[in-house]
Amino acid sequence: MSFGHQYALSRRGFCTCCAIVTGFVATGGWLSPSRAYAEAGNLVDLIRDVAAKTPIKVHKLRGGVSILEGSGGNVAIMTGVDGKVFIDAGITVSRRRILDAADGLSQDPITHLINTHWHFDHTDGNAWLNAEGAAIIAHENTHKHLLAVQRVEDWDFNFPSSPLAAVPTETFSSEKTLKLNGSTISLKHYEPAHTDSDISATFSEADILHAGDTYWNGIYPFIDYSTGGNIDGMIRATEANLAAATDKTIVLPGHGNPVSNRAELAAYHDMLVAIHDNVAKLKRQGRSLEETIAAKPTAAFDAKWGQFLITPALFTRLVYEGA
Repeated sequence: MSFGHQYALSRRGFCTCCAIVTGFVATGGWLSPSRAYAEAGNLVDLIRDVAAKTPIKVHKLRGGVSILEGSGGNVAIMTGVDGKVFIDAGITVSRRRILDAADGLSQDPITHLINTHWHFDHTDGNAWLNAEGAAIIAHENTHKHLLAVQRVEDWDFNFPSSPLAAVPTETFSSEKTLKLNGSTISLKHYEPAHTDSDISATFSEADILHAGDTYWNGIYPFIDYSTGGNIDGMIRATEANLAAATDKTIVLPGHGNPVSNRAELAAYHDMLVAIHDNVAKLKRQGRSLEETIAAKPTAAFDAKWGQFLITPALFTRLVYEGA
């Protein structure tokens, strides 16, 4: 089987897995394989449809910071006299439920939105949050990607350019510090990892680190090679996160169980390094992608990490591409 044919199968397998998982959430039961394949033809619309039906769950943390799950990536909100500060925007169809959840935290107006990277499940709500009063802040590469048509090969999808209301108006290249609600919010760009636009957001006084999609808690991560991501960068980003965290730090992942800690982050790092080493060794031996997948280099981790959206075979391919 050629690499190109395997690539196409892997991409469709990714979409099918998404359809199966999101279908389970939406309907309370697994989709049949035939229905999953059919619905996977439009992955992004399927994810939006699921977001339209999924309740928003609120986890209150400390220092006025909470995390919302149920609409794309995990969304953090800080409340206070300077207004609500959002970290990521979720998916637009969740607008009413996100607003209700945010109003349940405080009646402060929405004043700021920080995007951890450009992907639609973190920026789809940008326009409506801007209409609510949020100034949008992000890395300059998020600004660049949202202004242009972007293709994500592994989703087999072309994202159109965003309306100007959804495009960040405040950008930075390396680091940026905000003083809001009596707190210091430190934004820092990673080198290319999940994408080339990833940033962390640290609430210094509350000791909370939002790692965006450089960290997927309890599940294999997606790596978007289409816009600069790579496995080595994911490992280095995780090492930077570990260096920034202590045993008391609350660590917020982009996906997975939304409230985490340094110990779980360390386990994620060790998984990435071990699988990278396994795949790189097989690749150095001249193994093809198909042979590497067949060797099951993720086997020791699949029971814990391989039970959701990114399958062991797809994660092996993503690592192989950059190993």
